[in-house]
Amino acid sequence: MASLLRLPSLLSPSKPLLRRRLPAARLAAPAASRGQASAAAGAAAPAAAETRGGDREGQVTPRSVDFNAWYTDVIAAAELADYGPVRGTMVIRPYGYAIWEAIQDYLNVKFKETGHSNMYFPQFIPYSFIEKEASHVEGFSPELALVTIGGGKELEEKLVVRPTSETIVNHMFTKWIQSYRDLPLMINQWANVTRWEMRTKPFIRTLEFLWQEGHTAHATLEEAEKEAMQMIDVYTKFAYEHAAIPVIPGRKSRVETFAGANRTYTIEAMMGDKKALQAGTSHNLGQNFSRAFGTQFMDENGQIEHVWQTSWAISTRFVGGIIMTHGDDAGLMLPPRIAPIQVIIVPIWKKGDEKAAVLEAVDSVQKILKEAGIRVKVDDSELRTPGWKFNHYEMKGIPVRIEIGPRDVTNKSVVVSRRDVPGKQGKEFGVSMDPSILVNHIKGRLEDIQESLLQKAITFRDSNIVDVSSYGELKEAIAEGKWARGPWSASDADELKVKEETSATIRCYPFEQPEGTKKCFMTGNPAEEVAIFAKSY
Repeated sequence: MASLLRLPSLLSPSKPLLRRRLPAARLAAPAASRGQASAAAGAAAPAAAETRGGDREGQVTPRSVDFNAWYTDVIAAAELADYGPVRGTMVIRPYGYAIWEAIQDYLNVKFKETGHSNMYFPQFIPYSFIEKEASHVEGFSPELALVTIGGGKELEEKLVVRPTSETIVNHMFTKWIQSYRDLPLMINQWANVTRWEMRTKPFIRTLEFLWQEGHTAHATLEEAEKEAMQMIDVYTKFAYEHAAIPVIPGRKSRVETFAGANRTYTIEAMMGDKKALQAGTSHNLGQNFSRAFGTQFMDENGQIEHVWQTSWAISTRFVGGIIMTHGDDAGLMLPPRIAPIQVIIVPIWKKGDEKAAVLEAVDSVQKILKEAGIRVKVDDSELRTPGWKFNHYEMKGIPVRIEIGPRDVTNKSVVVSRRDVPGKQGKEFGVSMDPSILVNHIKGRLEDIQESLLQKAITFRDSNIVDVSSYGELKEAIAEGKWARGPWSASDADELKVKEETSATIRCYPFEQPEGTKKCFMTGNPAEEVAIFAKSY
């Protein structure tokens, strides 16, 4: 049954955020513990012999010992984010933000290809807007951050700090839409939102996070449904093709549907601890918001109708998903297509008279790769040893490392190491510096790594999904930390019972469904679909 969830390979209590800091020795990496080069002024070269390895001293808590501690250790050590001064907030550091920019770069192109335009809405929303759609206010009230004082005076109406923008979007759509000629109206905004979470986890669940949120208005239900499905497909392809995360696309249950939506579609990803991550959503809002806000248009027959709407979003929690899907005990592991740096070049020399030739070769290799469109960086700092650099860039998850030393200069070759294959097995010696050979070799390795990470994640996912035919089997699967998949037609009350007794929820009804008759494992009644249950973030 695992094959049902396989898509084709797509290659071409409350705690402060990041409370668990790495020990100072890990963060600062002092010379005594990392064997750096002498910092003496005028040192001719790194104080280490030409070497092909590095000290694998543990820099993070092993995943198998404490997955949550490992996760926050990696975020700190890979310099992805740090604490914000307010509980539950984070400062996204340049390297972490560069990953988010890679996500933006891909999606921005896809949004525009599908007819959407970027714009921006205010962050402050009148509270009365939130109250207009009953299920919306009920769903979001516990998470709202409110502004009641401005300019030193009590505000006549309290303001909501944007938790999502359906309400203010509808307020504006009502102004802009008058006729069928104004439809479809399809926009997207890149913004921050605030949700007052009581339990926080960096990137995954914070008081403030970054996202994109698309909003569209259509003349018919069919058009809105097509749009909602189109966007969940965009997210699915992004997850597979660029993030190498084999998400399962599907429909949410009524209990898990977005507040104010008729239907919610989702992509669900299995993390390294087997918990589910809702990595992106797309909602068919029907006419719920257009009726609440009076968003109407005159159709071709002169009749006044309410518009049909969608909204869809993906956020910085996807960065957390990348960390938890691919990372290992050495740190972050980035799929090449989303890595800010795809290749790191580390020059190695011991004697002063070797330096010039090594750096000249390094400069040549860097130019060759840059001209080929490969994202490459050189670390020629003399304050750290090559071994320290190896560990450092492995921690940051850079897919490929190139080493160039005096012997390589003589042989007109380089040493290539891939991040996803540790030790000597992942090293290749004697790769020619000839531009055409080198470029083809590195591009080939980057594609190999991309595919390898995806296939590894697919294998992990499929081996941890259990098909169940009874509630007892579901309980057993969830207790083992796995996902349970089985026919389901039971009531919302039964679904809530499962959640109360196992902490698992229906993650989705997958789009890919098995054929044949099915019987609900909870009630014994006929079932049209199988559902996936799992514990989640």
